[in-house]
Amino acid sequence: MGRHEWIPGARRWSLTALLGVGAAVLALVVTLISTLPGDGPSTRGTTRDGGTVHGTPANPTAATKPDVGWGFTHTQYSADEGSGAATARVEGLLAGTGLPQNQHIMGWGAGNPEPVKGRYDFQEMDRRIDFVRKSGGTPVVTLCCAPDWMKGGKAGAGTTDWSQAALETAPTPDHYKDFAALAATVAKRYPDVRHFIVWNEFKGFWNDSGARWDYEGYTELYNLVYKALKQVDDKIMVGGPYLVMDSVDPRQKQDASTTLRGTWGAMDQRVLDAFAYWNRHKAGADFVVVDGSSYTKDDDLLPNEFAATDKLTAVGAWVREQTHDLPLWWAEYYVEPADGNDDRNGWREDHRVAVQATGMIALVKGGASSGFYWNPEEEKGTGCPGCLWTPTGSANGGRELPMYDLVSRFGKEFPPGTTYRTVPVARDDVPNVRVLADDKVVLVVNTLGRAISAQADGKRFDMKAYEVKWLRR
Repeated sequence: MGRHEWIPGARRWSLTALLGVGAAVLALVVTLISTLPGDGPSTRGTTRDGGTVHGTPANPTAATKPDVGWGFTHTQYSADEGSGAATARVEGLLAGTGLPQNQHIMGWGAGNPEPVKGRYDFQEMDRRIDFVRKSGGTPVVTLCCAPDWMKGGKAGAGTTDWSQAALETAPTPDHYKDFAALAATVAKRYPDVRHFIVWNEFKGFWNDSGARWDYEGYTELYNLVYKALKQVDDKIMVGGPYLVMDSVDPRQKQDASTTLRGTWGAMDQRVLDAFAYWNRHKAGADFVVVDGSSYTKDDDLLPNEFAATDKLTAVGAWVREQTHDLPLWWAEYYVEPADGNDDRNGWREDHRVAVQATGMIALVKGGASSGFYWNPEEEKGTGCPGCLWTPTGSANGGRELPMYDLVSRFGKEFPPGTTYRTVPVARDDVPNVRVLADDKVVLVVNTLGRAISAQADGKRFDMKAYEVKWLRR
């Protein structure tokens, strides 16, 4: 998901194209020389063992836990670039929240980390990790995607094909160990990153002849990466398989699960088979990662956009049962179908936030303790449907949007380890509201596009259309 946001440093790559072939090669050589392992700018800090680390000083925690809580994923455009005033505004917004922030190693704002075997370019990745540090976030890294030479490109060419088809290509089996070595290099470069997700949505792991997922190939790659990371530091937390938990229309027979289904649809049995294989043959896991949407593969919200989120609860409960209650992360979760450009323009923002809040409640009820909102930030402009803040391309950007209030408040009020409580809701309100509560707060969502008077936890209160309300207990 988020499939159309690939190219890192778009302005830099456009300039390279203009320089011409000879200048581009020269620029690449300069970049590679300046980014050999261990090199970096003068703003390096030190780790506890005396080694060096790029950028803002890194402080790895002594005791790592398998959960990080509720945060967001950086996409192609994010608050690490743009107007200084705007990026500082977002840093201030995030300061003190500790929100986990996820970044991929290639694509979604990061350049090719190893354009030539053994030579590294972490320029964009460094900038993103430094932003996470400066804004006080908990860094998480998704180990995807792979340099061209690992997946059929010409060795030593140092070129990168940023097309969607190319980026979604997995390493060839003879390069699985090379990818694991790259993962270890990333872990050494960023010692304060304690949580790694292996690959993204099984990209490139489809078996055409068998019309199924190549779960054997993914699991082989996963196991090599898992072992490589544990050799760097056995306290590093590793998770997978980051499968898309696709569902189909409940009337569909082909590829439909006969056991994991509901009014929201039926799970694609091929996904469940892939998950089961990884679960049986994995070398280990500190947490389990999935992603998916409340809607079907045909973008149907069944029976409606709010009730469709029950799928997230059912899938989460199934995953937890299969993995004997390993901590469950949702690397991505979607409740609103997007268009071909991955834009969400179908709903008003209050409607969008209400369905999103209902989805997050559903994730928790399914046993999830960590999750990442896919932040679809625009490069420029003032509007940004579904974004956490306005684009940072102008000095007036970086301003909080309603979705940020929901995601950050949810992360603050319901951190990992929260004990959830059942609260009484008036019988007439049960079909109209969704509720989540612990000992301190009650989150109530009005699922109707009109105002209501609701009663929950012994309190009577008015709610506007699609209002998300927090009550202190």
